Amino acid sequence: MRVEHEVHQRRKGRNFGILGVLLAFILIVFGVTVAKIQTGGFSEGFDHVARPGMLPVEEESQ
Repeated sequence: MRVEHEVHQRRKGRNFGILGVLLAFILIVFGVTVAKIQTGGFSEGFDHVARPGMLPVEEESQ
């Protein structure tokens, strides 16, 4: 039976820590993406063209 060296044990712990951070980041990005898709906000991309939806609304006075 092989005994694991102390350096390998520490490295394994750090690797699991990085795995947890990466999974948390992926879940946050996925959650934000799902929330934006469900609300329908910011669905237009930036294409350097003036869009009527971006112009301020002018009130008509009578």
